[in-house]
Amino acid sequence: MTQRPNTLLGRFLHWRIRHIPQRQFILILSVLVGLVSGTVSVLLKFSVRSIQDLLRGDMLSGIHELFQFAFPLLGILITVLIARWIIREPIGDGIPSTLYAISKKNGIIRSFRMYASVITSSITVGFGGSVGLEGPTVSTGSAIGSNLARLMHLNYPSRILLISCATTGALSSILHTPIAAVVFAIEVFSLDLTLTSLVPLLLSSVSGAVMSHLFGGSDYLFPYIIAEAFEIRDLPYFIALGTLAAFFSIYFNRVYFGVEKLMKRIGNPYLKLFLGGLALGGLIYLIPPLYGEGYSTINHLLNSEVEAVLQGNIFVDHLDSELLIILLLMGLVLFKGVATSLTLHAGGVGGIFAPTLFMGSALGYVFARVVNYLGISDLSESNFSLVGMAALLSGVIHAPLTAIFLIAEVSGGYELFLPLMIVSSISYAVVKAFVPHSIYAISLAKRGELITHDKDRAVLTLMKLDSVVEKDFRAVRPEWDLGELVQTVAQSKRNLFPVLDEEGRLLGVLTLDDIRPIMFQQDLYARTFVRDLMHAPPDIIDSEEHMEKVIRKFQDSGAWNLPVTQGGMYKGFVSKSKLFGVYRRKLIEFSGEQ
Repeated sequence: MTQRPNTLLGRFLHWRIRHIPQRQFILILSVLVGLVSGTVSVLLKFSVRSIQDLLRGDMLSGIHELFQFAFPLLGILITVLIARWIIREPIGDGIPSTLYAISKKNGIIRSFRMYASVITSSITVGFGGSVGLEGPTVSTGSAIGSNLARLMHLNYPSRILLISCATTGALSSILHTPIAAVVFAIEVFSLDLTLTSLVPLLLSSVSGAVMSHLFGGSDYLFPYIIAEAFEIRDLPYFIALGTLAAFFSIYFNRVYFGVEKLMKRIGNPYLKLFLGGLALGGLIYLIPPLYGEGYSTINHLLNSEVEAVLQGNIFVDHLDSELLIILLLMGLVLFKGVATSLTLHAGGVGGIFAPTLFMGSALGYVFARVVNYLGISDLSESNFSLVGMAALLSGVIHAPLTAIFLIAEVSGGYELFLPLMIVSSISYAVVKAFVPHSIYAISLAKRGELITHDKDRAVLTLMKLDSVVEKDFRAVRPEWDLGELVQTVAQSKRNLFPVLDEEGRLLGVLTLDDIRPIMFQQDLYARTFVRDLMHAPPDIIDSEEHMEKVIRKFQDSGAWNLPVTQGGMYKGFVSKSKLFGVYRRKLIEFSGEQ
């Protein structure tokens, strides 16, 4: 007789297994995580708005310039102190951390991430950090999905699906983009597009959007009405914009990782935040639109309100010069990436979605304005500003479909769907030739830890070398004679023997076939030594190598067993048969097959 669970959760799970099929249960959970993640996104936006309203109140109205300069540094300082002394865990980058959890942690995300990014990012952005809220929203949503899946004792495929559902609900809520949120989960998280996964994603996205409409209103993020429709004569200019955006995407990538490398050289975290915050404050003082997420600047550009964008600039008295206006707007494109990188690598918490849209909007507007200024054509600066956002987003995050649907949804700009497709496709294709992975995934890809849509590679990423290393091989020493060797062979169940020195370093290998012709010639026992018989293995596996490289070594060497070492020290052997047995089990688990 099966013992009845004692806890309330245990009794619920026992009841659920008997009354609710797995597929229906996933649908219910997808709605639940969508509602919760959507609510968290609304609270995050509300927190940022409240902090900004407080800082911009009457109390600080007389020291506005100091406010612009000092408060981003103060926000980063508070963020670092909270992370170091209250949360006491590295918060990490939002979306890369989620990708890492999916790739290497079996979709298990620690519970503190359900609130850490919300608290710290609201302070970073609320105080003027030049980053967005989308990354922290994804991080929070994915943590909610992961922990709920663990609570409900779901398997790996269901856990990953629920992480994606929570992410979809969070993005749908914060951006008012239910379709783009679903596309994002499929493109960025490399989720298999099947009916089993699509329906839960749609339900989560709708649930998140409902929460946003209930508490945040139904307005578009960019309330822009397209006044000029797409004309085929503008096609060459959209192609040129897509190409230009690709190179600025690469520029953003280089700046982001360049600043990261520079900041890593500074060992003291407080010195890092001080220098980074000081540089950020100086940039914001010189270029006020770099303050915060920058959505107000995007809306001004979409409505051709250049004076509002450049208000507060030190060159405000000279804005009658068209060339100066173009140069100042180009400065927004060049320095937003620097400001974002400084914010994040100095210790702030935020995302790159909003900064990428900011840069793309400014780039598209400048491109059209330059063409018009030179008298080459008469382009809609607003339309090019809108389309530029999709071009840069596609290049930076390597997600062209997300970029297309996101910009179409956030602006209601479906009339420009064709140019959105053109610039996003070109930008992505060009960037892919120079930068194989998105800014989210590049670090993981370098370490071979990135889940992809290629199921074989994804399964190999999930496999751990330790799980296939066998250690029941009898080691022999190079100075042993044939008699000692034969005695060891007789006691072993294996026909393969590693040859090790006194410290355990691998010197070579021996097989039963190597000694079979002489193992019964006792006159050779005292005159023949292991060092005379051993040979180098066909190849050697390093314990840190990715499984894809391990498979390649088996294919290239034709061996059935290869030794594993760590720093030259012997760890064991990997056999091809066991490797493919574990691979098959992982494939079944990854696919969710029974």
